[in-house]
Amino acid sequence: MIITIDGPTATGKSTIAKKLAHEIGYIYFDTGAMYRCVTFAVLKNHIDPDNRTELQKILDQFHFEIKIKHGDRVYFVDGEDVSLKIRGNEITSHVSKISAIPAVREKLVALQREHAVGVNAVFEGRDMGTTVFPEAKIKIFLTGRPEVRASRRLEELKIKFPAEAKDLTLESVLAEMEARDRYDEQREYSPLKKAKGAYEIDTSDLTTDEVIFKILEYKDSVKTTS
Repeated sequence: MIITIDGPTATGKSTIAKKLAHEIGYIYFDTGAMYRCVTFAVLKNHIDPDNRTELQKILDQFHFEIKIKHGDRVYFVDGEDVSLKIRGNEITSHVSKISAIPAVREKLVALQREHAVGVNAVFEGRDMGTTVFPEAKIKIFLTGRPEVRASRRLEELKIKFPAEAKDLTLESVLAEMEARDRYDEQREYSPLKKAKGAYEIDTSDLTTDEVIFKILEYKDSVKTTS
């Protein structure tokens, strides 16, 4: 069975999807990390994303791996551990534009579907329930109040990237976050939106465990009525 979890920035998608997968014995896939890895490869090779010939060369040569180390997922691009690098501001500021390119999405959607063959998995991203796995029985769409999400994002950046985050304010993070979400919602190819039949949860005032409990209740009800 495939469970999809979609939603905008800082709704808790990764934390919730990872813990949910662990609790029910499913494989966890952070598809946003895949788009960040492609973005890393494009920036590292100084490719203009508007140059589709050069971009296609990068996509054709793109070598992506996921390994498990001490229980954590570690992401590799061409043999380089990029797990921390892909979470920084530079990648974040470019990932929406690059991930909106049809050739990029086609490449990664194919990879995501390959990983889903014959497994029980939780796939987390922005178009899992709409584009990648529209037939999934369990679809979740997470939301949250913008100011709460921005506060979460700022705290995450302060912990992971203190040097980069020292000059950030809640207002600047909120503006950047809303711009990214607006871009993703309005893009022509595979926009961010709630999938048909998805169960929506506002995570603003809920703990991770409370959200997971709601998802498990929903999962049980779907199994009962299917």
